[in-house]
Amino acid sequence: MKVAEHDLPTSSFYDVKPLRDDLSWGAIVHGLGEDQLDEPQIKTDLHALWIQAGAIVFKGLSSAEACLKISAMFGPLRDHPSPEVVSKTQREFTYINYEPGKGWLFEVDGEQLGNWLPWHKDLIYVDKINRGGILKPVILPSRLGQTGFIDNISAYERLPQRVKDEIEDLHVVYQYDIDVANQKFGRLRDGKVLRYSEVTAKVYERGKTFPEVIHPMVYTQRETGRKVLNVSAWFALHIYERPDAAGDALLEEVVQHAIDERFAYFHNWEQDEMVLWDNWRMLHSAAGCPGDEQRTFERTTIGGDYGLGRLHPEASEEAGRASGYVHV
Repeated sequence: MKVAEHDLPTSSFYDVKPLRDDLSWGAIVHGLGEDQLDEPQIKTDLHALWIQAGAIVFKGLSSAEACLKISAMFGPLRDHPSPEVVSKTQREFTYINYEPGKGWLFEVDGEQLGNWLPWHKDLIYVDKINRGGILKPVILPSRLGQTGFIDNISAYERLPQRVKDEIEDLHVVYQYDIDVANQKFGRLRDGKVLRYSEVTAKVYERGKTFPEVIHPMVYTQRETGRKVLNVSAWFALHIYERPDAAGDALLEEVVQHAIDERFAYFHNWEQDEMVLWDNWRMLHSAAGCPGDEQRTFERTTIGGDYGLGRLHPEASEEAGRASGYVHV
């Protein structure tokens, strides 16, 4: 299904265009100035656009102040639950940095890439996932460095009816593990860690104690009644109700459907822009950067939980409290 410009909510404060002509989601906002961000109508207009589009590229806006103001329109700013990645200068930002010689380095299909990440939802490995986030560039590499997005409302609509019926009341068990070699489902590429950064090494060790959590495979978007295919390839362990080979085969089928890159958008970053996405709805990935170049981004974490995740019944509340990742 193609998005036409008139299908997207408009505003008298800025211009709106589709993210790409062949996508049924996504939008680009031009002409929104920082001096307009305190207008009450801006929040109303952007919220309507976000619910319809799922991801918004803001052209001509890149300051920390603009990023924080727009983020706060959609929910309370939340510290990332991993303190190692929180910016030392401004706690509202997660600092995502790759530097040659000491950054998080992967080998992906034989190529060395910094900060490559497979398809996932942020914080799906905790019971209360965040509402969304804004990502903005600080230092860009000469090539690569894209961020990928896939809409899981569209993905649900493309599912065969037999699969929709089968997964309607099922749940997936997730656990935090940033070693991509352990990824069980949706492995589109052969990835392995060559080197952890100092930050990710600490996160990896602490994450080994985090408890398992459960999220539904399908939920309904409150504002529109549309169904969302709620699966994350990274961090998934198995279907809660079907922890067997048949259940794994079903989950692999659904995950592969969800991460079909024919329906993905890969954003080629420029300075003076930022991207807002709905984490309840969208999957995202990082294409990585050349191993010998720096790539630095800042990201907000917008709070607000959809209320459908929970701690695994066999996980102890003590483990949840000790991890700091689970709200029990």
